[in-house]
Amino acid sequence: MNGQDDDVALSQVAGAIAEPARTKMLCALMDGHARTSTEMAVIAEVSTSTASAHLARLKDDGLITLYTQGRHRYYSLAGPSVAQAIEGLMVISRNSAKAFVPSTPTRLQFARTCYDHMAGTLAVTLHDHFIEAGWLTGNDSYQLSAHGDEAMVELGIDVATLRTQRRRFACACLDWSMRRPHLAGALGAALLQNAVRREWVIQDLDSRALSVTPKGRKALKARFGTTICEP
Repeated sequence: MNGQDDDVALSQVAGAIAEPARTKMLCALMDGHARTSTEMAVIAEVSTSTASAHLARLKDDGLITLYTQGRHRYYSLAGPSVAQAIEGLMVISRNSAKAFVPSTPTRLQFARTCYDHMAGTLAVTLHDHFIEAGWLTGNDSYQLSAHGDEAMVELGIDVATLRTQRRRFACACLDWSMRRPHLAGALGAALLQNAVRREWVIQDLDSRALSVTPKGRKALKARFGTTICEP
């Protein structure tokens, strides 16, 4: 693609995101769950036929993916890069030039999913700990140090397999409620999966919010020195 093609493609995608009903749909899919067109119609507060048209536009522009399972059709975000772009737009929409006062609902601000990885105060705190402990090296795109590699393997994360994936291994994702980075990429997704599997956190069925369990509080304190003061 040449520069002009890039401009046209960018404006096409921007137009798809700009419509309020489609924006609601995309934001709803940020929790990583797939939803039906009927559910998306309710979320966007439009008729089912209008929702179908919006979903078709989002699919054509590569922002969502359609899955068919028997007679059911489900929609989800097309991938982590789409989620990261939406997260970035959320930051811009809050007008960072003004004095920043978080207005995110308290539970979502504390801990939530950002597509397939963790976001919010807890995620930013963990990211900062990984940096300060010297486990993560680099600026925007991270690698694990020898100590970081050992720490992740001790958690039960298959670091070697993560490095073979086609997606970025580990990177910073600007948190829209905290205006500071949390950890994304294959490693960020594996950390969330690990926390859920160990029952350190529980994800709400109908929102992006994450709740830290008593078991999780003890484990996070013991392993990362992170004191949890959950709202």
